[in-house]
Amino acid sequence: MLQSRALVIALILLLGTTLPEVQSKSIFDKDRRDWLVYPDAVASYIYDLMSKIYPKGGQFLADIAQTQAVVVTRNFLMKETAKLSMLAEQVAEKIKAWYAKVLGY
Repeated sequence: MLQSRALVIALILLLGTTLPEVQSKSIFDKDRRDWLVYPDAVASYIYDLMSKIYPKGGQFLADIAQTQAVVVTRNFLMKETAKLSMLAEQVAEKIKAWYAKVLGY
């Protein structure tokens, strides 16, 4: 039982989600810079499945997702991935500009 709880906690920390935010995100939104939308969708699916099969387990996942450690970790990851995404976009623009300059477009 202790191992399964540790596994669930590790899964929640890995996926880093809070339940209300998962329901409001669209995976297919092209303007999103949040790379955590995919793990959020997976976590939402796991939560829905768990709450249908074993409601106490679903409540346990919901409680863990709302803990301070998970929320702080998720916010940190969101902030850092947003920075990385903006840097990647800048690099892509520079490559496009260089490519156009070299080919004369």
